[in-house]
Amino acid sequence: MHLAWYVAYGSNLASDRFRCYLAGGRPTGGRRQYPGCRDPRDPRQVAAVEMPGGLVFSGESAAWGGGRAFYDLTAPGLVAGRAYLVTAEQLGDVAAQEMYREPGSAFAHDLAEALDDVDQVRVMGPGRYETIARLGERDGVPMFTVTDVKAGHLEPSAPSAAYLWWIAAGLREAHGWDASQVADYLSEARGVTGAWSKDDLTNIAER
Repeated sequence: MHLAWYVAYGSNLASDRFRCYLAGGRPTGGRRQYPGCRDPRDPRQVAAVEMPGGLVFSGESAAWGGGRAFYDLTAPGLVAGRAYLVTAEQLGDVAAQEMYREPGSAFAHDLAEALDDVDQVRVMGPGRYETIARLGERDGVPMFTVTDVKAGHLEPSAPSAAYLWWIAAGLREAHGWDASQVADYLSEARGVTGAWSKDDLTNIAER
């Protein structure tokens, strides 16, 4: 069975939220019901990770309102992530759902099959989460995330409180951060800076 690490950096940092992508469901505060993967099993392992780059929020999320999180490979700094050990098929289905496609769609198959050929970045399409980025290996298994190849040039937009709450929950789960550390980290992200104060972010993380 072909395994891969899927690295989350947005709301999927929180295991309960990510489980909606795997097994189906609607996360608290979200507007969208997810069909789930063809294989709904939980990840085989979960690990806290960091990767070089920056976090940016842009666009308008149909699921949450406000800006969506993107990973900017070209930015300075570190992005806090959470790695889930899943099958290539599950990763393809997760990425398909990110783009409002069905699990098992042609895009899901194409992405799963492309993983072996991704050295650094592979653009699968022009959409917001249609770029695969390889983030090295962990325990001999390759690590990937999905983002927009143009993340460094996207126009920032403020994320919603509900979206930030899930990201904060995931940062607490994965990295053991307190509300103050979460606020410090998120306040540096493009789209959050100037839109949410550290006090606001701390209050969100404490809920």
